[in-house]
Formats: sequence, structure tokens, C-alpha cells
Amino acid sequence: MSPDTQLPEAPAVVTKTGRTAERARAARRRRGLVLLSRAAVLVLVLGLWEWFSRAGVIDPFNFSMPSKIWDQIQQWALHGTAQGSLAEQIWYTLYEALLGWVIGVIGGVVLGIALGRIRFLADVMGPYIKVLNALPRIVLAPIFLIWFGLGPASKVASAVVLVFFPVFFNAFQGAREVDRRLIDNARILGARDRQVTFQVVIPAATSWIFTSLHVSFGFALIGAIVGEYIGATKGIGLLVSASQGTFNAAGVYAAMVILAVVALLAEGLLTFLENRLFRWKPADNEAR
Repeated sequence: MSPDTQLPEAPAVVTKTGRTAERARAARRRRGLVLLSRAAVLVLVLGLWEWFSRAGVIDPFNFSMPSKIWDQIQQWALHGTAQGSLAEQIWYTLYEALLGWVIGVIGGVVLGIALGRIRFLADVMGPYIKVLNALPRIVLAPIFLIWFGLGPASKVASAVVLVFFPVFFNAFQGAREVDRRLIDNARILGARDRQVTFQVVIPAATSWIFTSLHVSFGFALIGAIVGEYIGATKGIGLLVSASQGTFNAAGVYAAMVILAVVALLAEGLLTFLENRLFRWKPADNEAR
């Protein structure tokens, strides 16, 4: 082999691979540190709360304490509530929230895409959408209770009106923000309006829609809880109302903890589905 012959620069490849592995290790260390810090903050807050309550710094009758809240959750889990088992109350609220969420999401997506694609329809319906959005929708819960009674229908309706608008506006904006060059190229290739909508507009607006799904499920839970609090036969909202009626602060906080756990599990599921659907998108650290 001639002395002037140059070999491939293998060390550069190794160096690049080493840097990638180091970045991955740094990312894992950071995630671990974040989780540890979150746990430390939670332990600190609960510990101070418990200590202040036992020391009389805050009134334990009004503010309760973490140990009593845990005891209340255990009592409900082991012995049930006056309205039935704890699992039944959770499922009842979750059923109402899920059904209202699905209906609100479907309605928001369909109408948002339609108004985003058809300008004449947007001009006609725009003022009505703005007026309805300006209403304090949570006050509609008593009206739905009068219309549909104490059953789940009134809670589903409350969830629908809270979910619909954030999903609608995101879908509408997503349809409007589609790159015009994509639409023009599709039309040049012979795509009809329906094909453009389903094959270009909706896929492009999917990230906008998923952004609203995270917030909207929380709104669905709020709608179901408020409806149950006003009047219901079962549900977590009824547990809050019953605990408040008996001045059981631990019961109110226990119901809130259960609701928070349900919301976190739903958020985790939505995040998992979003990551699975958008695996082609670059990660934040890669994008930067």
C-alpha cells in the first residue's frame, strides 16, 4: 500500500457515536433527577402540611391533614361509600367524562375542519360560535340538570360544552394554517376537495388537535364533577358534595386526590398515544 494512501477517518465515526451515547446518558440522568426532584417536592409539601396541622399552625378541622386524607381513601376503598363502592363512583364519573369528551372532540374536530375549509360557512357561523364561547359554560350545568335529570345525561352534556370549544378552535386554526403549497400541489396532481381535506388538511391539523386533547379531557372531568356536585346519584362529585355537607374536609380532599390520579392517568395515556402517532417528529433536544 502506498504511503500516500489515506484510510477512512474511523475515529470520527467513533467520536460521533460516543457523543450520541453520552447525550443519551445525560438525558437519562436528567430524567432521573427530574423525577427525584418531583418526589422530593411532594414529600416536602405533604410533610409540612402534616406537621403544621399537628402543631396547630393551621386548623386541622378546615384543612385536614395528609394522614386523615389517606385514611379516608382507605375507608372508601375497603368499606365503600354511602352510594356504593369507590370503584363504582370512579367509573361513573369516568364514564360521563369519557362520553362527553368523545362527543365534544368529534363535534369540535368536524365543525372546526369544516369551518376552516369552507370560508362562507365560517362567515355565517362565526358570530354564533363567538357568542356561545363567551358564555360562562359552567353555569349551564343547572340547566342541563333541569333538562336531563339526575342521570348521567346532564353530566355528559356539561362535559360536551366544555370540551367542544378548545377542540373546535384548535381544529379550525389547524385547518387554516395548512401550507398552501401542499394544497396547491395536491390540486395539481388532480386531488378533489374531499381528497384534499382527508389526505392533506386533516393530517396537517392533527398536531393542533392533539394539543387540545390534553386540555379538553381535564375540562370533561370538570364538567362531570360540577354536574355531579349540583345533583347526582353517584360519582366523585357527589362524594365531594356529601363530604362538604358533613364538614368532612378529609373527604373533600380525598375525592380531589382520586380525581387528580384519574386525570394524571388519562394524561399519561394521551401522551403515550401522541408519541406513538408522531414518532416521525424529531425530539425536542434533536430539533434544537
